[in-house]
Amino acid sequence: MTTPAVDILGSRVDSVSLTPNEIKRYSRHLIMPEVGVEGQKRLKASKVLCVGTGGLGSPLAFYLAAAGIGTIGLVDFDTVDESNLQRQILHSTKDIGRPKVLSASEKLVALNPDLNVVQITDRITSENALQLFAEYDVIVDGTDNFATRYLVNDACVLLNKPNVYGSIFRFDGQATVFFPPYGPCYRCLYPEPPPAELVPNCAEGGVLGILPGVIGVIQATETVKIILGRGRTLQGRLMLYDALDMSFREMKVRKNPKCPICGPNKTITALIDYEAFCSGGNLTGSHTKTEETQAVREMESKTLQARVAQGDKLVILDVRNPAEIEICRIQGSVVIPLPELPKRLGELNTGDEIVVHCKSGMRSQKAIEILQSAGFKNLHNLTGGILAWINDVDKNLPTY
Repeated sequence: MTTPAVDILGSRVDSVSLTPNEIKRYSRHLIMPEVGVEGQKRLKASKVLCVGTGGLGSPLAFYLAAAGIGTIGLVDFDTVDESNLQRQILHSTKDIGRPKVLSASEKLVALNPDLNVVQITDRITSENALQLFAEYDVIVDGTDNFATRYLVNDACVLLNKPNVYGSIFRFDGQATVFFPPYGPCYRCLYPEPPPAELVPNCAEGGVLGILPGVIGVIQATETVKIILGRGRTLQGRLMLYDALDMSFREMKVRKNPKCPICGPNKTITALIDYEAFCSGGNLTGSHTKTEETQAVREMESKTLQARVAQGDKLVILDVRNPAEIEICRIQGSVVIPLPELPKRLGELNTGDEIVVHCKSGMRSQKAIEILQSAGFKNLHNLTGGILAWINDVDKNLPTY
């Protein structure tokens, strides 16, 4: 059940009025009984924070601006990269290299000149999240990593703010609304993060460019419904979308009575170290990896190039997926995709010196752990993966 909108906006709506131009712009809203003049005033009075201006942030911010949200905060410390343009529709080719919040802000104001855009180029951390979130009525999570998702969730719970959640990967997307004490929070759904090396992000696993448009628009819809106090939101329901099958299904999400932040016996009363929490450490950031794993040596791309040039006997092990191999490959490398590695260890010699790489370094670290457990000793992780190799050694290879 949706919480009454007055609990979110308070008396701020009383001081808002619509100009003649706004009445014309939003006329299709005004003639709907579920919105009307009062509802449009609510939208104008509202403040929404979009965490991320990428795949999800682009469509949701675009539609929120068009709908008449009065103030939109944009949080993103990244710059526009050419690989973003396949899905991040707020940005264009001429924006490559520019801050995403600047690019996004220009597009939103061009669409709706009455919009107030707040540009936040700082990375959200445990030190600034509460202060940033406090100024807004609804927080929309368009992030792509677990550490920030837990941070956004915990800050919203501590501040009693609705958290409109969405995530995407390959052909799959999901969305819901977290708003304790009226419903569950993100920790109720995912009490603990999965091992980081087992969950590739979109940069490593890929994403259908159209997919964030579907999920981002659903997030924008839920945000507007929360502000209007109309309809049934996704609170307590996780919507799952399969673009390949073109199907939607729902999963019930219940409050976890043992939830450490929204349960009756909460143990989290302040923001913690989320990077440590999501990388297997405790709340203070100390890690629990074995000493053997910690001792893994790194090798820079130029060092590898020099050693190959002087004829050193090295095995360059590429653990990326076949589709990535088709894009680019280090000459002479041995290809064993990470999921196949445990069954193909016999193709490698435990006495060889092996340099393992993936795209950027995450999957190769997991591969090294597998090799170590099988008795391999002389191992190196190629720092920065093949992206670093392309940047430092062979710029003729295409990047992705």
